Amino acid sequence: MAFIDEITLNIYSGKGGDGIVSWMHEKGIDHAGPGGGDGGRGGDVYLKGVRDIARLSAYKFVKDFKAEDGENGKGGCMHGKKGNDLILELPLGCVLRNTETGEEVEVMSEEPFFFLKGGNGGYGNEHFKGSKNRRPKEFTKGKSAVGGSYFIELKLIVDIGLVGFPNTGKSSLLNSITHSKAKVGDYQFTTLEPNLGSLYGFVIADIPGLIEGASEGRGLGHKFLRHIARTKVLLHCISCESDDPMALYDTIRAELSEYDPELIKKTEIILFTKTDMVDGKTLEARKKLFKKLKKEVLDVSIIDDESVKKLSQSLVKILEKL
Repeated sequence: MAFIDEITLNIYSGKGGDGIVSWMHEKGIDHAGPGGGDGGRGGDVYLKGVRDIARLSAYKFVKDFKAEDGENGKGGCMHGKKGNDLILELPLGCVLRNTETGEEVEVMSEEPFFFLKGGNGGYGNEHFKGSKNRRPKEFTKGKSAVGGSYFIELKLIVDIGLVGFPNTGKSSLLNSITHSKAKVGDYQFTTLEPNLGSLYGFVIADIPGLIEGASEGRGLGHKFLRHIARTKVLLHCISCESDDPMALYDTIRAELSEYDPELIKKTEIILFTKTDMVDGKTLEARKKLFKKLKKEVLDVSIIDDESVKKLSQSLVKILEKL
């Protein structure tokens, strides 16, 4: 099933049941009085966050969701039953925006939380009886459902987001340290969707490769830049194959800042990948250059098991401190 990170759904609470006009029937009494019960309240809508980034895919073909309507009132002064509530499951990090009003709601809790209120039930004629109105024929209809069309956008919540130009080895790295199965290939945009892995309980996401102009919509960057917004730590991957790693670093940083200045304020770790492509002296010189930025600087070669193990341990220590 294809990964979906944005979708539009129609979500409504339940309508309130109508009150009714009815009369009591008691043996030997011609005019026993009004007996129309009130309508039941419509069901509410609750949202629940789930740790499944593919959950939106389940709504690809079913896009209308509605809580149950309240039951109409009944005779004998019996009230209608309340409609059942709807609990809609969405991936943690989703933002729902009402397409008409622009109002937004974020899904940040795994516990169901209130979203839309069901309509109140209408009054039956029993509700209107009084000393001066012993035979009321008044009743009211239940209140309408509330809701509308909602554009839902997933913004991933992860501990470490791998960023960098295409072909820096991010997917291979993710596979090595988390045993995930991210697609790997020697061409641009191997990653067409964020891949996730877990490192001792910490979630790591391989964000699709950014290119210069990503913040303006070039390549795939603009579509996925939003996933970085809720990443706790950025692991900035720079391939040792590059002759000018600082230029690559500055370009990606500029794209992040252009999209959202808050992104460059996040904790950032510099990671040199493919260290087997250069000699030790060259690697140390490059690491020394980047340490001047007062950033944590790490390195890895995925063909060296000891190097991968060392990196994993370093990342866990950093995350535990945070």
